[in-house]
Amino acid sequence: MDLNIITQQSRQAVSEILEVALLEPKSIFVVGCSSSEILGDQIGTATNLDSANAVFDGIIPILKEKGIFVAAQCCEHLNRALVVEREAMRYYGFEQVNAIPQPNHAGGAFGTVCYQRFEDPVLVESILQKADAGIDIGGTMIGMHMHSVVVPMRISLRKIGEAPIICARHRPKYVGGQRAIYDEQLM
Repeated sequence: MDLNIITQQSRQAVSEILEVALLEPKSIFVVGCSSSEILGDQIGTATNLDSANAVFDGIIPILKEKGIFVAAQCCEHLNRALVVEREAMRYYGFEQVNAIPQPNHAGGAFGTVCYQRFEDPVLVESILQKADAGIDIGGTMIGMHMHSVVVPMRISLRKIGEAPIICARHRPKYVGGQRAIYDEQLM
């Protein structure tokens, strides 16, 4: 697998999501990433730090440049805890937990890479369903971290490497029933 292609695909995917999601600075973008699935293997069977680093290189600089917080989901062995920057934890009032993601034991490759490469990483058990948008690379199940109303997004890519992707964004709930008029820009 060409790591440059993985980086390019990751960059393109997040750029397309941001075009539609219209996130503001300090919004949360959740990333779930199976490095095994990217390589064409079953989730959790072929952890690969190189492919996780390639995804990081494609996604994180774009989000950081826009002032958007990243929540990197760890694997099921850490109960899908998330790596975030300490600034995000403090801003949102999340509670830090004590674990360090590991690629082959508990945490997964992407969680490990984020823990190693973020400026001031911490692990939180939950982001309290505050994610405003996100990408699920390889069936990692990020939905539990999203706001209560989530809209799936179709972008031009269907995969990163060999991993299928699902993209989503939050939208405000509709209230008021049939007489209500809705703000088209929030739909």
